[in-house]
Amino acid sequence: MFTGIIQSIGQVTQVAAQKEDRQITVRDAGAAARLDIGDSVALDGVCQTVIHLDGDQFQVHAIAETLRVTTLGDLEVGSALNLETALAAGAPLGGHFVQGHVDGVARLESRQSWGDSIRYRFVAPGELVAQLVPKGSVAIHGVSLTVGPDIEDERFDVFLIPHTLEATNLGDLRAGARVNLETDILGKYILRYLGSDSRGGALNWDDLARAGFTRSSSEEG
Repeated sequence: MFTGIIQSIGQVTQVAAQKEDRQITVRDAGAAARLDIGDSVALDGVCQTVIHLDGDQFQVHAIAETLRVTTLGDLEVGSALNLETALAAGAPLGGHFVQGHVDGVARLESRQSWGDSIRYRFVAPGELVAQLVPKGSVAIHGVSLTVGPDIEDERFDVFLIPHTLEATNLGDLRAGARVNLETDILGKYILRYLGSDSRGGALNWDDLARAGFTRSSSEEG
């Protein structure tokens, strides 16, 4: 489990093919010092297991399925990675609960200056955008961000403050860039129950309204 608060930016020093898999070596002294063999670490939001440590470098083994559904398959020597080690019990939760289980890949459609910040507009599969809510949480390349107020069928916005642009690799993104997307776990569970009839009847918006989570359909009218 992670929080989406990036601790450092590491650099890929080696990408070695292992049949359909890849072993990825990353240099970052701070992260390497906090890790042990078998620990979890998030690389651009993708949870991986440390298999080797060597000074200021650590290595993970990314399987073919991970390479297929995330951007780790795009990595090459010199690539910059957002790094976060696993959340320790009792540590502050500064972002939101991030599992490191990427749901899919989104594409940066545009950047627009917005005061001192920049508005990023992303295009993503509709079934993933449906799990987002205005001002809710989303992880982009492992960074915990707040969804903007406007959400379309396959588009959503986030606003990046100067600190985030400097402390993560999101500041280097340009239109067309692919990013790892993980939606908020709460949205996944709500949609799962809304579409489930395993308890004898699907949960609906009026059920959520009675529980105080949202307004009923009659109130919306």
